[in-house]
Formats: sequence, structure tokens, C-alpha cells
Amino acid sequence: MTLKKKIILSGVFVLLAAGTSGYYFKFVKDSGVISVQTGKAVRQDLTQAVAANGEIRPKKSVNISSNMMGRIVNMPVKEGDHVKEGDLLIRLESIQTEADVKSAEAMLDAAQSETEGMAAQLRAAEAGVASAKIDIKRSEAELSRTKQVLDRNEMLRRGGLISNESYEKVKTDYDVAEITLNSAKARLTQSEAQVAQVQNQQEQAKIRIAQQRASLVRARDSFAKTTITSPLAGIITYLPVNEGEIAIVGVQNQPGTNLMTIADLSVITAEVKVDETDIVNVRIGQEAKVKVDALGEKQLIGHVSEVGNSALNKNGQQAGNGGGNGQEAKDFKVVITLDEPSKELRPGLSCTATIVTATAKQVISIPIQALTVREFDNPDKNSKKKLEKEGVFTIKNNIALFHPVKTGITGTTDIEIVDGIGLEDEIVTGPYQVLRTIQDNAKVKVEKAPQ
Repeated sequence: MTLKKKIILSGVFVLLAAGTSGYYFKFVKDSGVISVQTGKAVRQDLTQAVAANGEIRPKKSVNISSNMMGRIVNMPVKEGDHVKEGDLLIRLESIQTEADVKSAEAMLDAAQSETEGMAAQLRAAEAGVASAKIDIKRSEAELSRTKQVLDRNEMLRRGGLISNESYEKVKTDYDVAEITLNSAKARLTQSEAQVAQVQNQQEQAKIRIAQQRASLVRARDSFAKTTITSPLAGIITYLPVNEGEIAIVGVQNQPGTNLMTIADLSVITAEVKVDETDIVNVRIGQEAKVKVDALGEKQLIGHVSEVGNSALNKNGQQAGNGGGNGQEAKDFKVVITLDEPSKELRPGLSCTATIVTATAKQVISIPIQALTVREFDNPDKNSKKKLEKEGVFTIKNNIALFHPVKTGITGTTDIEIVDGIGLEDEIVTGPYQVLRTIQDNAKVKVEKAPQ
């Protein structure tokens, strides 16, 4: 609440009290003297506070929903039960998902067996390559030997030392050795091709295994989602479903079935809405007194643990940038963590919080209704806008004199005066209508205020 609002409200209260008691004021027409009520500034302790309404909420709560659609076949908990992290909450029908898991496991086993068979084929093909290389070396040695024999017999034949039949036999042995070498080389090429083919098949099999493993992970994940466990330790505060009902999964902007709500009641907070004119004075760590409607006059002590940075809309949600009507009053969320929460507290209970935003010891203060605002000419000749100054009217020789003052913190009914008047100054405190209209240097007379 702004200072001007407090001044206006205080004046309204004074005016209402005056009307109830039959008190009235009037101008003395003949002399021009105005009847006023007066008082003096006092030195006292002041406490500035902000009041806000809201409700009790746990520091941590979770709405439980399902990640897959299914019928609830087992729900071993009820509303109000204490649960620990990992406790079973709900089990959904899982016939299809369990079958999907077994099918994926079988397909993975088949792919792994196929890979093992390909490994044996690869070893055989590699052995064939090694054997072909040995045959090539042996054939090359035999070809080299027969070549030497052929060259020697060819020289003998030229000298007429051997017959043509003997030469032809040696040449035939050379030709056979050459054919044997070529055949060994062909077998090596064939074996190497078999190795490459098996290796390619093996790589494809590895890809299939990876795919089957991914399918198994997906199937197991779907199966695991049929069992819902508690993500935290707490109390089931809301349970709207029963066994046999269907859990619906949310799609796009449509929320799914809220199966239950679990709240950790070890830390309780009061979430209140503070007016935009007061939020600037609220800081984390400030003490607050919380009164819960259900607990009567009992007050709970807490401290501010969170101050919202965005205004809330009518639905209590954070307003978007540029959204909403700029003329409507805005509230900000403030969270107060209770130091010693009562066991009787329940989420959703209405409460009122009084946050202490500032304190001052033995400061000069006056009643809020004594503070008023007057307009003065602007020293800037180019500006037509009047200057507004806060101040009070003091009484000297039955003349009301306006004194601008510098104010400090604002209490419930009094406001701190930092500079402008002293303790001995007699100030005008009412009536409200007089303070609205009285001018500087007006003649006044003091009347007693009504009881």
C-alpha cells in the first residue's frame, strides 16, 4: 500500500469516527478561523509491514501421471498414506508390453547367434587364405625348380645329348608347376573375397544387433512405465482414481490423467500475493507472521524464501511479457517458509501473512493522517507542471504553517519523520477535511478531538 493510500485511508477512518460520534467541524465565518485538532511528534519504535493473503503449500509436491495409456490393475496406496521414495504406487496392465520385451529379447538372441556363426565362417575363410598363401609359396618353389631343370635340359638338347622325349617330359613338368601356381593364386583371391564377404555380413549383423538392442531398450522402457513408483518421500494428499480405471496420457495441450499428488510436508510454506506497490519493500530473509484461518488466532513465524520477479495474472499464473491489461492492479508471488510448521496444516488452507519489511528504534514519528501534500509553482519557468511536496502543518501563534518533511518508514498508524519538524512542534492532525483544504498561514483554533 502506498503512502498516499495510507494517508487517504487514515483520513477516511478519522472522518468516519467523527461522523459516528456526532463530531463536526466548521469554519468560523465571521473571523475566518478554522477549527483544527493538534498533536505533537513523539519518539517511538516503528515497524513497517506488508500484509498479503494466500494459502498454505508444501515446499515440494509432485503430481503423478502416467507416461503410457493403460488400465490400473493394482494400487496398494490410499489418500493420506505416507510413502517413501521408490514405493509402489500404481501398476498398469502390462500383457502387451511384457510380450514386446520377450519378443525383442528373442530377436536379439537370434542376431547374436547369427553373429557367432559368422565369426566361425570368418575364421574358416581366413584359414583358407593362409592355406592358399602356403600353396603359392610351395608352387613358386616347384616352378623355380622345374624352370632350372628345363633350362639345363634345353642346353643338353641343343648339344644333342638328350632325346626330344626326355626334353618334352621336363617341359611338361614345368608347365604343370606353372598351372599349379596359378591355381593357388586363384584360390587365394577366392579366399580373400570370402573373408571380405563374411566381414561385410558381420558388420551388417552388428548393425542388426544394435537395432535389436535399441528395440529391447524401448520395450523394457515401455514395460517399466507400467509400474509407477514414488519419486519422493511424502504424503499422498490427493488420489482421484481407483483400480480398474484407465490412465490417459497427455497429448499436446491436453493434460493426461492426474493419478495422485504427493507432498513433502517436512517443509511447509505460505504462498501469498503481494501488491505491486509493496513488493519493492519485500526481501528474502525478512521475518513474517502467518495466520491460518483454520487455526484461529494462532500465529506461525516464518521467513521470506522467494520473491517473484513477474506479475501474476488473474489465474495466479505468471503473466507473459506485454500481456494483460496494463491498468489492472498486479500482484507478485512471495513464498514464506515456516520455521516450525504445525502438524495440523494441510495444503490449500487459506492464510494471511504480515511481512516485516523495516524496523526503526526510537524515531520521531507522527500520525499518518497528519501528513499531507501541497502543490507549488515549478522553479522551471518552461514547465507548467506543479511540484508536489509532502509536509505537515504546524501551529504557531494560532497560524498554520506548512513545513515540507522528509519521511522514513511507515508503521500501522504512524510514519517516521527524518527531517522537517522537531519533538516540540505542535502539528495539525485533523480533521481530515481540514487537512485537505487548509492553506499556509491560515488562522486556526485548537479543538479537542472526539473520543
